This record gives sequence, structure tokens and C-alpha cells, in this order.
Amino acid sequence: MASDFSRTLALLRREKKISQRAAATDLQVSQALLSHYENGLREPGLSFVVRAADYYGVSCDYLLGRSMARDGSAVPAGRMAEPAAPADSRPERHMVTQAVELLLDIAARSGSRQLPHELASYLSVSVYKAFRFLYMAAPESLDAVFRNKSEHFSALCDAQLKLSELRLQTAASGKGQFGIEPEEVRLPPLSPAELAERYPEEAPSLLTLLQSVTDTITTLGEPAGRKR
Repeated sequence: MASDFSRTLALLRREKKISQRAAATDLQVSQALLSHYENGLREPGLSFVVRAADYYGVSCDYLLGRSMARDGSAVPAGRMAEPAAPADSRPERHMVTQAVELLLDIAARSGSRQLPHELASYLSVSVYKAFRFLYMAAPESLDAVFRNKSEHFSALCDAQLKLSELRLQTAASGKGQFGIEPEEVRLPPLSPAELAERYPEEAPSLLTLLQSVTDTITTLGEPAGRKR
């Protein structure tokens, strides 16, 4: 908790453009203690966490690094969100669908001719690969349906995904490289707060997906003894 909390606490104060001394006074602690909290040298008690969350207008989950949404709407770390469940009662499907739609909309509004295409291409390869895995596991599936044999397709998809990643990153930056022409790209601010304001319906799904993947890859990078 310490690193997430201390980093967020310091960023919120800077965002509010107030001095550490003023914030300490408002939060009813000494400046030295607040400095320890912001530098990760001390961990606060619950009462301070609640006080700080109220002071900065965020949820405790956001302050503790358990949610990427300031209002805590993206589920706490380690759990899958259930954003407004659709009629088919499959929240994971709803979450992924909305997240992808949001990404495609951001690309479409960027003013770029190439970014929407490169994003769609990258997603298409991922969908193709996922379908092939399901197809191979299904009964009576014929390998001849696809031009690439089952023992080759995964590596070929990985190679294409890596190229697509380079092209997507290049297109997003507006630079000319890897077959992408240079152009002006106007991406909007993509902070959790900005996303929630601009996309009130879709943002919780994307933020929850980001939090879930963040938890997963962070755990992969931890020493074996620290993994949950």
C-alpha cells in the first residue's frame, strides 16, 4: 500500500496547488508527518486515509491505489468489476465490449487517418488468435479451414502483433516510421478523471479492465514469496 498511497497523496496535493504546510494544517497532522506519508516513510491510520480522501475529493480505494477511478467505481484490486450489468448478465463481456468501443472512439476523434486503422488491425489479430484457440479445442474442427496450420499460427500471430504494436505506437505519436506516414494527432487527455467526464458510461469498464490487468502483470513481476 505504501508506494501507491504515498505517490497518490503527493500528486493530489500538487494537483490542488497547495503547500505541504497548508495541507498538513487542513489534514490535522504535522508537516513532518505528512512529509513522511508522502515519501512512503510512514503508513497512515484509517482515520487519516478517510480524512485525506474527503479533503481531496476522491475515494479511499483510489487513494490507496486499489482503483484507477477517483470515485472508486473501478473495482478494487484483485476483483473483476461488474459495471452496470447488461440484460444477458455477462459483465465481463460487457466490460470488454465497452472498453474496446471507447478505444476506437478515442482513435476516431484523434484527427488521424492511420490510428483508427492500426488500432483495428491490432485488435483484429488478437481476436483471430483467440478464435483459433477456441476452434482448435472444439470437436470436429478441421485445420484445413485456415490457410495457416495450427502449429504455425500462434507464432505468426505473435510476429504480426509485434509489428502492429510498433505501427500503433508510431501512429499514436504522429511520427513517420514502420510504414506509417507522419501526421498531426490530437489525442485528448486520458487521465481517469478526464475519461470519466468524457465517457461516463464506458469509462468505468475501461478503468476496471486496466486495473485488473495492472494487478495481474504486477503480480507476475513480484518475487515468488510475495505473490498472493
